[in-house]
Amino acid sequence: MTDPGDPRRARVRIGVGAAVVVLFAGLACAVLFSALAPKGQTAVVGAGGNGDAAVATGSPGPTTTGATIFVHILGAVASPGLYELREGDRAVDAVAAAGGFADGADQSQLNLARFVTDGEQIVVPVVGAVPPVPAGGAAVPGKININTADAAALETLPRVGPAMAARIIEWRDANGRFTAVEDLMSVSGVGEKTFEQLRDLVTV
Repeated sequence: MTDPGDPRRARVRIGVGAAVVVLFAGLACAVLFSALAPKGQTAVVGAGGNGDAAVATGSPGPTTTGATIFVHILGAVASPGLYELREGDRAVDAVAAAGGFADGADQSQLNLARFVTDGEQIVVPVVGAVPPVPAGGAAVPGKININTADAAALETLPRVGPAMAARIIEWRDANGRFTAVEDLMSVSGVGEKTFEQLRDLVTV
């Protein structure tokens, strides 16, 4: 029989106890590291002043799952062109798809938070570019003035083709100036669904 006071058994018990302590300490460190580790980053586009180049990273939050839409983005972006986005994306996502703002982009001319629509064209101007002021009304950056726009300008709007543009101009010629953007719904063929896509893109 082994003596309970045998120094060898005492050393074995001490070794086992130390191993258990080390194991628990390792588990505690792993849990703490997991809890404190960063979960990812989001970037805000357009935080810099005018003329500063910015890298667009898209809007934070869950990925949109809407239908496919196409947006044409031009001007002071890294890679102008036609881009495939998702319904529910915002202007920030269009800029991100085009590689971000280019040097000299006037970021104040674009509302990055607004939703984009299928068939929309976005033009990012350079600093110092002044939008022309049409007769009879002040220009609103990035918006089409439905009181002064010609057919070509109207056709850049989503859901507005040559026939719709002609009806808008005919209504304007027959009734005078549009007094509010809501007057567009008086034009034949402009229903609520079409108007909702045009509301944020036009002015009077």
